[in-house]
Amino acid sequence: MTALLEVRGLNAWYGESHILHGVDMTVREGETVTILGRNGVGKTTTLRTLVGIVRARKGQIVFNGTDMMKVPLHRTARCGIGFVPEERGIFSTLSVMENLMLPPQVADGGMSLDEIFELFPNLQERRNSQGTRLSGGEQQMLAIARILRTGVKLLILDEPTEGLAPVIVQRIGEVLKKLKERGMTVLLVEQNFRFASRVADRFYLMEHGQMVSEFKVEELPERMDMLHKVLGV
Repeated sequence: MTALLEVRGLNAWYGESHILHGVDMTVREGETVTILGRNGVGKTTTLRTLVGIVRARKGQIVFNGTDMMKVPLHRTARCGIGFVPEERGIFSTLSVMENLMLPPQVADGGMSLDEIFELFPNLQERRNSQGTRLSGGEQQMLAIARILRTGVKLLILDEPTEGLAPVIVQRIGEVLKKLKERGMTVLLVEQNFRFASRVADRFYLMEHGQMVSEFKVEELPERMDMLHKVLGV
């Protein structure tokens, strides 16, 4: 598979706090990659740095042939990267339909509303409901669906199952598998190891602002002792 995202020697700072210490990572076209690690090791900072929210950064980020270090934040989506933050960013006073239609299509290949409602039947049922009236699971579905409509090539998710009921977690897992069948590339940070092990092709293990291990899903059985020590899974 062709490398869609190449990250080399990525460093990042919040003020004077040095958070990322030379992150190296590759995401290939069509695969799902999960970043694992305890709280506070730099997982969310990695995602925020990749999309340009954290601007105090050094290193190399190449996405689909574009040097993302030179791209301003407001052009990130136009390059083909969609980010769903942990807080989801739903506009509470807008309806589901208004939230869905708000972002522009940035490239061909974005999902139609019919395709989105097929993936997320709940959203079709709640299409006229305001964001404040949605459950946490429905808000997460809406946040993902809103990005899928734009036509981005890489979907980045920060803790997509955080605080959600098991039935909703299962539904989101099914959606990610269907997106993979469509050729979507996904990078996610996830604390729910059982969920991550069902959807990911590869894993990066992060400690102290660096990737300390990289392995395929087929290697999980032999890695479990190490993961238990590091993550407590």
